[in-house]
Amino acid sequence: MIHLVVILLYLFTLIGIGLYKAKKIKTQSDFAVAGRSLTPWILVGTMLATWMGTGSILGNAGKTYDTGMAALILPLGSIIGIILLTKIAGKVRSFEKFTVPEILGDRYGPSARLLSVIALVIAYMVIVSYQYNAGGAVLKTILTDPGGNSLISVETGTIIAAIFIIAYTMLAGLVSVAYTDVANGIIILFSFIIAIPIFLAEAGGLSGMAASFDAMGKPDHMNFWGVYSTMDIINFCLPPFLLILGDANMYQRFFASKDAEGAKSATKVLIFAVALAELMIIASAWIVSSMIPDAEVGKYVLIYAAHKFLPTFLGAIMMTTIVGIIISTADSYLLVPATTLMRDIYLNYINPNADEKKIVFLSRVLVLILGIVAYIVSLGFAKSAGFFERALYAYTIYGAAITPSLVAALFWKGATKQGAIVSILTGTVTTLLWKEAGFIRNIIPANVYNNMDEVLPAITLSVVSLVVVSLLTKKD
Repeated sequence: MIHLVVILLYLFTLIGIGLYKAKKIKTQSDFAVAGRSLTPWILVGTMLATWMGTGSILGNAGKTYDTGMAALILPLGSIIGIILLTKIAGKVRSFEKFTVPEILGDRYGPSARLLSVIALVIAYMVIVSYQYNAGGAVLKTILTDPGGNSLISVETGTIIAAIFIIAYTMLAGLVSVAYTDVANGIIILFSFIIAIPIFLAEAGGLSGMAASFDAMGKPDHMNFWGVYSTMDIINFCLPPFLLILGDANMYQRFFASKDAEGAKSATKVLIFAVALAELMIIASAWIVSSMIPDAEVGKYVLIYAAHKFLPTFLGAIMMTTIVGIIISTADSYLLVPATTLMRDIYLNYINPNADEKKIVFLSRVLVLILGIVAYIVSLGFAKSAGFFERALYAYTIYGAAITPSLVAALFWKGATKQGAIVSILTGTVTTLLWKEAGFIRNIIPANVYNNMDEVLPAITLSVVSLVVVSLLTKKD
């Protein structure tokens, strides 16, 4: 009951903040990029909380439950991506844009802009969908009595989570999310710093963990080396690397910064914040997994651990922070496509002269529509894939389609609009066909298809097509 009370207090606080901030939303700049007013420390907090969403709390943690200590390598791709992002942040902020497709449109023309909008919306709807599912899992867990009976199903919890997330995003956009993100980022770091020693003591230390894993038939869970193949590491680390290097969410935060130098400074601090948070999440999941033999519970390993293995108040705080991070990530991945559709479709093709009041109203309507679409997507994925697999899939759609052309737009003058268009199409189509089309399984040798996820063929073909077509169409 304490868990529920603390979470409800937090949610009512969020609504209060949203209502207060909503009164100050007068322009699209206020709604989409917080009036370009965020300081470096606010940027660090909001970028950390946005990146540390369900992909980390449930995706990486769930993979850790399946594979053990070897999962500590999973954050490698995102950390390398953020290191490279420090070279991009200042340059991006200097563009004074609202969306990534705007940058691509300025560099490559309207066709590339439109195609990037389509790829972005597809990828982000998948990401929002599993945030809903994660919210449903949290609600089901906290409403489970000591006998193991829950007052609601995951499906009902998902509907409740979706309604709250959509409503909160509609209220005040980025400005309502950014400042609560700072508190979420700080609390999640300190929660895990306190929780890890408690988890380790309850597990009986490393020796107790080893004995438990042996009893479960999982002795490899104590090994770092030899668990993942080279192809596994590529499959697991390349998608987040590609996403974060071109993530419209991160770029939106850069656009919201007061200046270019602030965006660059915040990204440098973010390297260490993400590394620390990701490694603590995986370490916690690894330790706790030695005490959870039930694989069905293992899908929600950290949620279950916060509820069962921590002192009540600390568990409530950690659970509340997990809820906050899920909400923050979902809000951000709803807001970006809504802003993109408004800027790159409505204002570009339908009504370029719309006034600010109408733009803000229609932005909120788009959040509502996209939120409903994401819920429909969540129904399709609910039984077919885990959080980790869905995260990698969404990251690949975006990363293979948009990141190569976006990075080239910033750093390679030789990239042409024809090269960008072919690259965006190739990255999107390859990802979708490799994952969804049955005939691909008949064309590709089984040993290759079963070991290689869609990310390697998608990014390879995307980059090759960008380079080759650009060289063939380059004018003297």
